[in-house]
Amino acid sequence: MKNSIKSSAINYGLYLGGLLSLIIVSIYAIDLSLMVNMWLGIGLLLVVVGFGVVSVAKSKSILEGFISFKQAFSSYFITIAIGLAINVLVSAILFNFIDPEAAEFIKEKTVEVTIQMMEGFGAPAETIAEAVENIESQNQYSLVNILKSLVWSLVLQSVIGLIVAAIMKKTNPDA
Repeated sequence: MKNSIKSSAINYGLYLGGLLSLIIVSIYAIDLSLMVNMWLGIGLLLVVVGFGVVSVAKSKSILEGFISFKQAFSSYFITIAIGLAINVLVSAILFNFIDPEAAEFIKEKTVEVTIQMMEGFGAPAETIAEAVENIESQNQYSLVNILKSLVWSLVLQSVIGLIVAAIMKKTNPDA
């Protein structure tokens, strides 16, 4: 992969990480209960995918309209990996060192939302109790859990990145 494509993907990753961090800090300052809002989570997922797609499109334009599958996927993945890593780092610092009580508040809100959702689906009481116990027994912002979340996010984003790369690839007929 050409160096200019890598630097472009890295830049988009830094922009993504900055934006996600700004959103997390804003939510922290405005209303922590937004951290468990499903629609906000979906919106953030779309922002992440959008940055990846824009990064691939920029790489394609750098390469004068032609990009291989590998180059497209690499551009997408580098952008997403850097952005999510920055977001994870900011979240870890915020909820483990600056304000650990905020992590407990988020856990309580997660329990409330889980109970409401499961009751809405008609789940049995013992299943709800088991889910609540599972949530309460874990520290969502422990280093291990944050890293697990990052890995799973990267796996999901890799699948999306493969689809984006397949759609965006374009071979040069003259080559």
